[in-house]
Amino acid sequence: MDFGFGIPMRGPLATPENLAAICRHGEELGFSYVYVSDHIVIPRDIDSRYPYNESGEWGGGGTGEWLEQLTVLSYLAGQTSSLRLLTSVMVLPYRSPVYVANVLSTIDVLSGGRLTLGCGVGWMSEEFKALGAPPFEERGTVGSEYIRALKELWTSDAPEFAGKYCSFSNITFAPKPTQKPHPPIWVGGESDPALKRAALLGDGWYPIGNNARFPLRSPGQISRAVERLHQYAEAGNRDPAAIDLAFSASWYDERTKQTAPEGGRLSFTGNPEQIAEDITAFAEVGIRHLMLNLQTPTLQETQERMRYFANEVTPLVKA
Repeated sequence: MDFGFGIPMRGPLATPENLAAICRHGEELGFSYVYVSDHIVIPRDIDSRYPYNESGEWGGGGTGEWLEQLTVLSYLAGQTSSLRLLTSVMVLPYRSPVYVANVLSTIDVLSGGRLTLGCGVGWMSEEFKALGAPPFEERGTVGSEYIRALKELWTSDAPEFAGKYCSFSNITFAPKPTQKPHPPIWVGGESDPALKRAALLGDGWYPIGNNARFPLRSPGQISRAVERLHQYAEAGNRDPAAIDLAFSASWYDERTKQTAPEGGRLSFTGNPEQIAEDITAFAEVGIRHLMLNLQTPTLQETQERMRYFANEVTPLVKA
């Protein structure tokens, strides 16, 4: 099991100096990933239901500030030397696949092959409309098509693609990514369509555990979902063992033991011994990469939480 942390994309902590300091601290502590979230414009009025809590209310609006994901990754590529750079997740329909293929390939080249593409299809219809993206209702089909287009651009010497939402031919595409055949593609989402997309097109599956409709808060829930993932892979003539498994426990809390909606202690909350037991249990059902929300309002507190996890929790994890 390896571990990653997120960085602030808005607010007083989201400065160049703080982002660099957080990431360098993470490298020193032995973290493997830094993840960066994705919004391009924040609508003033949002009626879309946020999937990742019980209320459906999203708390990220406020001032409307949000640093652009891929620009931030480019900056972090130059501020770090070993951390893998994870889009968590990039909303596929928000950007032209031809354009974004070049941006992502450039980041992979400039970082020496450290990009991992976490990708999903989004939840906020108002942002789709503001960006002039393809129809929100068709986002799953759009996302699958765009993944295929990215792979074609990254791997073919004479890329050609004819789809409903994007088409190209008679072009060259360079530079190719440093990683071959391309950066790992982790498909996010917890629904059956997302599982199928990961099984057929992804190098990994990367869910967030606290989806109110599709909860994955326990090893048992994860195990049942992975079983379906593998069934979809086999039906598509893919080797299930070739699909990596990552997980986002964005509710992680080493200070307070929380109660799960289903009852009992919520995984990844409580004391270091309890959290280490959870990590071991999730590893036993196949999770290999764990992303945690360690942010606080200040740089000092954020770095302290990172040190606490690295020094107090990870040494207790059973191999």
